[in-house]
Amino acid sequence: MSESIQMDRGNFVTCDLLDANPESQVCLPNIEGKSFRQFGAKDKFCGEIVTVKCFEDNSRVKSLLNSDGKDKEGSGKVLVVDGGGSMRCALLGDMIAQSAIDNGWSGVIVYGCVRDVDDMAEMDLGVMALGCIPRKSTRRDEGQTDIEISFGDLTLNSGMFIYADNNGIIASDKPLIS
Repeated sequence: MSESIQMDRGNFVTCDLLDANPESQVCLPNIEGKSFRQFGAKDKFCGEIVTVKCFEDNSRVKSLLNSDGKDKEGSGKVLVVDGGGSMRCALLGDMIAQSAIDNGWSGVIVYGCVRDVDDMAEMDLGVMALGCIPRKSTRRDEGQTDIEISFGDLTLNSGMFIYADNNGIIASDKPLIS
């Protein structure tokens, strides 16, 4: 990429961001035989991180994506969900994804599964997950928000910044683009 081109939220490339910011964290492309795939219509998205840790219970995912997803500058945040890598049920579906769009979220990264992927592929939302399954999660009102989560060689906290595109996922303590 030419150095004269200024990257922004709509035209960044994670490779170039990482070259310019080598201290950034990089998500491994293969985590215990699983890899992140794109499921939303936005194939590149970024924003301030909000973390949630939940295992086979999407109660917190639903409540967070049903709340304001904009940062103090008015840009969309990214919900990063540590679902423990479970492949037994989905933590995000089309109805909750629509709620994310309605509330200004930029994207969702799920260390687990999603469902309703044909509809989600048409939605103006960035969605990355390990896979898809038709089974919905149970709702037991369990899960923790704004805590440190780790997967794929990433250690993430709310307030950090994440960037995702077809090349992969990187994270930083500071914003890497304007």
